[in-house]
Amino acid sequence: MKSIDHVKVARGDKKADLVLKNCQIINVFSGKIEKGDIAISDGIIMGIGEYKGEVEFDVKGKYVAPGFIDGHVHIESSMLTPPQFAKIVMPKGTTTVVADPHEIANVSGIEGIKYMLESSKRVPLDVFVMIPSCVPATNFETSGHIITADDIDSIKNDKGILGLGEVMNYPGVIFGDKELHKKINVMEHYVKDGHAPNVWGHELNAYCVAGIKTDHECTTVEELNEKVKRGMYIHLREGSATRNVNVLSKGVTVENSRRLLFCTDDKHPEDIKKEGHINYNIKLAIKNGVDPITAIQMATINTATCYNLERIGAIAPSFYADLVVFKSLSEIDVDLVFKKGYPVARHGKALFEAKVLSNKKVMNTVKIKKEGLSFEIPLKQSKVNVIGLIENNVTTKKLVRDVRIENGIYVHSDDSDILKIAVVERHHKTGNVGLGFLEGYGLKNGAVAMTIAHDSHNLIIISDNDADMFVALEEIDRIQGGIALVRDGKVVDSLQLEYGGLMTNQDVKVVESKIKNMDTIAREMGVNNKVDDPFLSLAFMSLPVIPELKLTDKGLFDVTVFKQISLEVEEGDA
Repeated sequence: MKSIDHVKVARGDKKADLVLKNCQIINVFSGKIEKGDIAISDGIIMGIGEYKGEVEFDVKGKYVAPGFIDGHVHIESSMLTPPQFAKIVMPKGTTTVVADPHEIANVSGIEGIKYMLESSKRVPLDVFVMIPSCVPATNFETSGHIITADDIDSIKNDKGILGLGEVMNYPGVIFGDKELHKKINVMEHYVKDGHAPNVWGHELNAYCVAGIKTDHECTTVEELNEKVKRGMYIHLREGSATRNVNVLSKGVTVENSRRLLFCTDDKHPEDIKKEGHINYNIKLAIKNGVDPITAIQMATINTATCYNLERIGAIAPSFYADLVVFKSLSEIDVDLVFKKGYPVARHGKALFEAKVLSNKKVMNTVKIKKEGLSFEIPLKQSKVNVIGLIENNVTTKKLVRDVRIENGIYVHSDDSDILKIAVVERHHKTGNVGLGFLEGYGLKNGAVAMTIAHDSHNLIIISDNDADMFVALEEIDRIQGGIALVRDGKVVDSLQLEYGGLMTNQDVKVVESKIKNMDTIAREMGVNNKVDDPFLSLAFMSLPVIPELKLTDKGLFDVTVFKQISLEVEEGDA
């Protein structure tokens, strides 16, 4: 019997398959560093102490931590399919992710979720899936598919399903939306992720009593502490467009740390390559005064505990041998990564191949009604509502500005920082086009267009002129989804994202190179340096569950009052 053999190895009476010698072990249970060997057989940790193995590897006094866990990530936001994604995050020490595939689900429904589950099986990275709760996020936009409570019930027992994805329609939870509560009730005994920016007091109590367990939208220490007091787990997020670790880590204390986790949410491959993944969150927290062991607990055992992930998140007998080896306790620069006892990455390179899974059901998803399409904005008055970008955040400001009008039509002024933004429905050929204004992006003589537009992922375009907007739309239609840059009437670069208009099976090096080049071009075209990521920042301008003002294919949306509003400022609103 295998268990008897394991006991023999643990006792030291039988050699382990592998022994890591001379380790400085991060013990997330005691909060101490423990010196010793780690014995591993059948991918499981047999014991810590002095051991002999069939294979012995001397780590020479380096630190060994449990594999890092990303507590909330949209793999699609890396623009890579799960196998390619695994190749870039595992060398950074991430061995497990809790993924919410609501991006592909908004485009391809249940088929999209199944694609993410199946393609994830082809790599050593553990991908646990949260079933998207809000497809679409609201009724004020057009998604490719709708996922109902019955749909959720039909797949909740599938292997790899962990819980219910972020419940972004927090007003629907708080004020008793019946359909949304059906989804929550279907997942009664599962973990339910939250998404509740700036929700306090009685409304927070109402959100929590519905069974919501986590939140990753805190932007202040005060909000973090308020939600911890109400029993929530809080993710400290560090993505490409939204960066909260520097601020929130200042609020980490001995008393609240075990309720705190790390996540990336949305991060581009170039940023993962340059900065890191969860190891970067740990590093930032340490630089902001968080004890290194505490920071590693937040990246491992805290997340495993929150999501009821058994046998991962710690280095202890019976736990899986998911291990990260590194030299410095402050830099967390990863040398070696093990997954269930097998080396999967070394010196920043994956030791496995990304086995691609093709699925035509989640391809060719761009369907635009071009007949009669116009980007003109008729106005009766010059005073308009404008979306204002906020540096390093996906939240926006509701601004009131005066714009130029000629013959009843908006005309861009060269000395203005206000640009035209459009969201074009691209799933069902409805012909819907939402038009609005954005301040703070800083683009001149060109256009940026993407089918990455959270969360319904319609086509979003920003420009200072209509002609370039049409050229960008045609390029997106030609490549069937992705990112296109247009300057002076010509396509200067584009990235095809053939899976749902969100992901590609191209090698990560190709994607990194493309994004780096397009970022450079975008900056040359005047995109503001305060816009941390020109593409992810734009992608969130259509998400109608993040305050204050956003744009969908159905028009301008005021999140604070949760309704559509006119572009023109109405009397009494100025």
